[in-house]
Amino acid sequence: MDAMVLHALGTPLRAETRPDPVPGPGEIRLKVEACAVCRTDLHVVDGDLPDPMLPIIPGHEIVGRIEALGPGVTGLRPGQRVGVPWLGHSCGQCPYCAEERENLCDSPVFTGFTRDGGFATHTVADARFAFPMAEQADAVALAPLLCAGLIGWRCLSMAGEGRTIGLYGFGAAAHIIAQVCRWQGRRVFAFTRPGDTATQDFARSLGATWAGGSDEPTPETLDAALIFAPVGALVPAALRAVRKGGRVVCGGIHMSDIPAFPYRILWGERQVLSVANLTRRDGAEFLALAPQIGLKMETTRYPLARANEALADLRAGRLQGAAVLVPGMTG
Repeated sequence: MDAMVLHALGTPLRAETRPDPVPGPGEIRLKVEACAVCRTDLHVVDGDLPDPMLPIIPGHEIVGRIEALGPGVTGLRPGQRVGVPWLGHSCGQCPYCAEERENLCDSPVFTGFTRDGGFATHTVADARFAFPMAEQADAVALAPLLCAGLIGWRCLSMAGEGRTIGLYGFGAAAHIIAQVCRWQGRRVFAFTRPGDTATQDFARSLGATWAGGSDEPTPETLDAALIFAPVGALVPAALRAVRKGGRVVCGGIHMSDIPAFPYRILWGERQVLSVANLTRRDGAEFLALAPQIGLKMETTRYPLARANEALADLRAGRLQGAAVLVPGMTG
């Protein structure tokens, strides 16, 4: 197998050739068709998240075909297409798992962080955390659903039933969830980097009622705001934008420090919530719903060997939608 491997935090990934992995009990081996590049991958590479397994193959938005089944695997078959997300294993025994809140498991395993992920031609995954995916759909279009879509869906679910939704940071997750909101009959207000008119035009093309810089006031009070950018200063900005009783949902796994803010913008039973990982129930719900919505996926394709370029483009904000690595692609 070919893989792009992180050996030291803050350094470029290295191209390596390794023996094909062998699936253990309860595991499957996949031939990777596509793996989207998530901002969490940036946080892993840049050292923002503590205690990764090193060396590590990043990538946790994986679409692939099953090549081999490990002992004890049932319900899946060779050749079947599946998707593998960030949460790659939960203990099943801690209080959170017992409450069906496996996203908060005390002993989790994370794909591309504490077990090798999808920046490779092949990978091994826990069969219980592999979602059946549409057999005939474009693998590149499916890949961003495995994190940008799933985490965006969980954020939107936690936002409640509000009809006016602010999206702060209009990247891979927001461009999916904006379409979900429109399908549900909600109105979307998109906040981008100040002066980023191209992304604001992109948001409007996906049905946003309004799009502007994160430094601009919203034209009307929001019921809820979802923050996908890892910028702590957006929390007080979003609190100022939501109504009394409104919610601000932080969707990232990492965020810069939240600055001090006056209590009056929190008062009025406003809430600040964080989303941690996802559950398999989230995956089943959203992946069943996604085909009904008719999502338009904006993607930029990169050969596997250009993973560092994809990460750099994401870091610099040069992407609309999602970057996706495609093993076997040349150029």
